[in-house]
Formats: sequence, structure tokens, C-alpha cells
Amino acid sequence: MKKLNRLFTSIILMVASSLTFASSSELWEQSTLNKIINDNELRVCFEAGYMPFEMKAKNGDYIGFDIDIAKLLAKSMGVKHTPVNTAWDGIIPALLTDKCDILIGGMTITSQRNLKVNFADPYIVVGQSLLIKPEHKGVINSYRDLNDPKYVIAAKLGTTGEISAKKLIPNATIRLFESEAEGALEVANGNADALVYDLPSNAIFFSQNKARVAHLDTAFTYEPLGWAIRKGDPDFTSFLNTFLRQIKGDGTYDRIYDKWFNNDSWLKKIQ
Repeated sequence: MKKLNRLFTSIILMVASSLTFASSSELWEQSTLNKIINDNELRVCFEAGYMPFEMKAKNGDYIGFDIDIAKLLAKSMGVKHTPVNTAWDGIIPALLTDKCDILIGGMTITSQRNLKVNFADPYIVVGQSLLIKPEHKGVINSYRDLNDPKYVIAAKLGTTGEISAKKLIPNATIRLFESEAEGALEVANGNADALVYDLPSNAIFFSQNKARVAHLDTAFTYEPLGWAIRKGDPDFTSFLNTFLRQIKGDGTYDRIYDKWFNNDSWLKKIQ
């Protein structure tokens, strides 16, 4: 009887092992990573215009922190890098309908977005800050001071800037724009009292327009940014996290960061 039980146990283990192997093989066959390697191409979605993450240079090339990271990712796979410039309000649908393989475009990781896509580990942390009219300097010291219907707040449609403005400054008059540049110009031209947007982008606009805007340069939200992929792809997620750990560990990430965040020589390429 004991021998028979051992036989049944062995059979069950063999079947379970074969099913696990079949399941793993099937997952790999369906993985976007496998498709990228077979197609010899990594298609990357982003929206140009988010300085210094992704921008369009005067010569038509796409440049920026995210662009360099994406190119390095493609190189690590041994495939071609193909940029896919996409309007922000359609960027997740573009990923889900296979217009691209990955979204590397300054997207904040949120639980709502995580219902639609999966994220690799955060690759940078940013937060919202305020560009304000120069005459408000010393009067407006935080987002709380703007929570009044008399103030007009600009924000970019579909971003965490919009979410933060509506959540944290609900009594203000909120106006939404297709791009952060439009919102910043509304403040610079005196048509809005403040812009709620990501600190790096606001800092760059302020550096170029110090006579027209003021910058409250302390982030008032915590926003980790992550690379988004389609759901159900553990192999791709694992690869991305390994890649991120490697470039952060060997100094490559820091060199790219310094190029775009601690140096403004790239500005002449887009002006």
C-alpha cells in the first residue's frame, strides 16, 4: 500500500511539474518581451513636450531623459528603438491596443492607472509644484493659499496635476489645458494665478521666465514615476526591474540624470 501511495505521489508531482513547465512556456510565448526580441524592435510611447523627460529637438529628433533611458533599454535587448509620440489622453489606450510595447513617458504610478496597466519599479520620484504670478510672491506660499474661487488655477488635462488641483484646491477655479506649456503661458501672461504641474518642468520654465512667473519650488505631493506595460506579463516586468537595478548600480543612471537635470546645455537644441 505504501509503495502504491508513493507511486501516486510521484505521478502527481510529475504531472504538476509538466503543467508548470507548459504554463511557463506559454507565458513566455505570449510575453511582449519575446515579441520585441522576435520583431527586433522596441516601440516606446511618450508625449513630447515634458521637459526634460521627452522633447522634440529643432532637427526633428526626440531627446530627453526618458528617451535616453528607452534607447539604453533597447540596446540592452539588442533591438531597434522606435519612438511613438502619442497624445497624453490616448497614451494608455495606445499601449493597450498594441500601438507600442511600453510607456516610458513620465507617468505617475497610481492605483487607478494600475487597474489598466502594470508598472515596473519606480525609476524617479517627482511631485507637483506651483508656478505663480510674480505679484503673488510672499502672499501665496502654498497650494492652501489658493483654495479660493477668486483664484484661477491652470493644470494639464489628464495628469496628476489636474487630480491634485481638484483634490487639494477644490474651491479654486480650475482651467484645464492640452499641454503644460499652455498652462504656464497663462500664468506668464497674467490669465491664471497659478499652474499646478511637475516640479522639474516648472523649474525649467521658471529659469527661462523669471520676470514673468515665480516658482514655489517645494513639491507638495509624492509621485513615483514608472514604466507601464500591458497586464499579465511577468517576464517583461522582471526584465525591466533587473535592467533598472543594473543601471542604477553601475552609475549609468546617474550619468543620464546629471545630463538632463543638472545641466541646461540641452536647451539650445529645442530653442
